Amino acid sequence: MRRTVLAVATAALAVTVTAGCGAIDKAVDCVNTADAIGNSVGNLGRAVGNATDNPAQADQALNDIDKELSSLKSKTGDADLSKAVDDLDKAVDNVRTAIKNGDNTPDISGVTDAAKEVGKVCTP
Repeated sequence: MRRTVLAVATAALAVTVTAGCGAIDKAVDCVNTADAIGNSVGNLGRAVGNATDNPAQADQALNDIDKELSSLKSKTGDADLSKAVDDLDKAVDNVRTAIKNGDNTPDISGVTDAAKEVGKVCTP
C-alpha cells in the first residue's frame, strides 16, 4: 500500500512539474521577447531622434519590433497578451506610415505605451 501511495504521489508530482515547466518556459519566452521589444523601442526612439542623419535606422528598428512581435504572436494563447501585441502592431504601423508620409520625427508614444503594456502582461 505504501509503495502504491508513493508511486501515485510521484506520478502526480511529475505531471505537475511537467505542466508547470511548460508554463514557466512560456513565461520566460514572453519576458525575453518583451525585453527584446523594449530594446527595439529604445532603438526606435534613438533613430527618430537622429532621423535627419539616418532615416533608415527608424525603419530597421520598426522591422526589429515586427520580428519580435511575430515571435511573440506565435507563442501566445493569452487574450491579454494578444491584445497588447495587436495594439503594439498597430502603433508600429502608424509610425511606419508617418515616416513613409515624410514625417522625420513621428510621435512614437503609442509604440512606447503599447510596449509597456506587453511588458506588464509578460511579467509573472
